[in-house]
Amino acid sequence: MLDALADRLQLIFKNLSRRGVLSETDVDSALREVRLALLEADVHFTVVKDFLVRVRERAVGSEVSRALNPAQQVLKIVHEELAATLGPAAPWSPAGPKPRVVMLLGLQGSGKTTTAGKLAKRFRAEGERVLLVAADVHRPAAVRQLQILGEQAGASVYAADGGSPLQICAAALEQARRESDTLVLLDTAGRRQIDDTLMAELVSIKKETAPTECLLVADAMTGQEAVHIAGSFHKAVGLSGLILTKMDGDARGGAAISMRAVTGVPIRWIGTGEGLDALEVFEADRIAGRILGQGDMIGLIRQAEQTLSAEEIQQQTGQILGGEFTLQEMLEQIRQIRKLGPLGQILDMLPGAVAGKATPQQQRDAEQDIKRKEAILSSMTPQERHQPEILDASRRRRIARGSGTEVQEINRLIQQYRQARKMMKMLGKNGGRGIRGIFG
Repeated sequence: MLDALADRLQLIFKNLSRRGVLSETDVDSALREVRLALLEADVHFTVVKDFLVRVRERAVGSEVSRALNPAQQVLKIVHEELAATLGPAAPWSPAGPKPRVVMLLGLQGSGKTTTAGKLAKRFRAEGERVLLVAADVHRPAAVRQLQILGEQAGASVYAADGGSPLQICAAALEQARRESDTLVLLDTAGRRQIDDTLMAELVSIKKETAPTECLLVADAMTGQEAVHIAGSFHKAVGLSGLILTKMDGDARGGAAISMRAVTGVPIRWIGTGEGLDALEVFEADRIAGRILGQGDMIGLIRQAEQTLSAEEIQQQTGQILGGEFTLQEMLEQIRQIRKLGPLGQILDMLPGAVAGKATPQQQRDAEQDIKRKEAILSSMTPQERHQPEILDASRRRRIARGSGTEVQEINRLIQQYRQARKMMKMLGKNGGRGIRGIFG
């Protein structure tokens, strides 16, 4: 998430922390580097200018000069001002007369249809009766894509054989009233670029359906053009919020910061992957922390709570403390880690001192290593996983063939398992104080 910008800013503050007392010259020098980093990350120049004015005003005052650790105090100021620029957390919760209508807007390729599916799944889990409306009659296969996503999300889909987008939305709203649906998500048409026809169509749909929310779905990797796109939609239709997609990409992504500042409307959610669960409530303070290398442990804990059940964690801990750590437990732990998402994404949520130790290539290698370990363990029989001592040469050759690996990899995994088991036994003898310290 904004990896290039994060790397630059973390390096700037790492260098700043090597100094003792900070002079005004030191602060100005660091802020010039911050300015370049933000501009190169596609943050709009007016946003950069306003941001740095606020930071400098605080950073050269008594707030820093009286601090025990001036560099850390400057970092704290940058964190607070970056969070303020990104805006307060403003997740939307359905309220008002039913059915409530949410209108999704955006250009082609921004991820509107996929986002509609993600929102449908999210609100279905909260007890809403969701109707997805296929109002994009211009993009080939858009209707079919929405039907597939609706089925995956457990939501109904309204798709007409003909008619204009306005007629389709109006008819869908009537059906929602008849069927007692509580939430209607309008997947409107996009264009490759903004034009008067598109805006007129969206304005007419908004007038007819009176949506509770008009959300712009925008590709965070669009660059400087994103500011123009957001401004145009806001001026013509009137936005109530933003949803930024592809926040897991490697591009500069500074448009995410710019769009919120330029439009003045809050960022509601961010898309962090293709899966229907890859949608996070936007919380500026957490995102600012991740950009500045301070991690997002709250986000990681929430992700773990959503992915892993308390029973799973308790069972794993009990088995470890009881000295029952077998290859089966090792396989379960690997699967639990993989449930949390890509390894690079998990590292991105850890504090910089941890995350910064692994390069992108090392993260990819680690991801592949985890997958290969899972393949090896999955190629074993239940008996072999519970009694690894029976793994003779012939069994290891069979496992290597079944997992597409080499016998040497099987041997390394067994060695790693034995070392881990020895450590688990020591923890067990210690009464599990180390583990209980981790889990509270």
